[in-house]
Amino acid sequence: MAAQKGKDLLLKVDTDGLSSFSTVAGLRSRTLSFNAETIDITHQESAGQWRELLDGGGIRSARLSGSGIFKDDASDETVRGLFFNGTVRAWQVVIPDFGTATGLFQVTSLEFAGRHDGELTFDLTLESAGEVLFAPI
Repeated sequence: MAAQKGKDLLLKVDTDGLSSFSTVAGLRSRTLSFNAETIDITHQESAGQWRELLDGGGIRSARLSGSGIFKDDASDETVRGLFFNGTVRAWQVVIPDFGTATGLFQVTSLEFAGRHDGELTFDLTLESAGEVLFAPI
């Protein structure tokens, strides 16, 4: 992948539960990480006692985190509501010139910060709550 502008990576949420995705906030930084746990099947006869892993085994998960400012009252209210109600909702991460990751996530962390001479900022973390599908461009 060639160099890309970080601001082009978009975070969108299904605001009404009916697949109406809209950009959530003016995120200044975002991270999407995919994880896969392994299942160790090493045994006494493993070649050279090297670890062996079960092909296709384990649990996959995704974590999305970001920080920035809310773009409007509606996006602020949407994210706060999802957090305080513990709602699992569909989210999308649009990665320019690469693809889109879509899946169910829950807001597991929501933090607010602000300086007396600056804007109110937030940090949020989303944890996958189901299958995450990737659609390449």
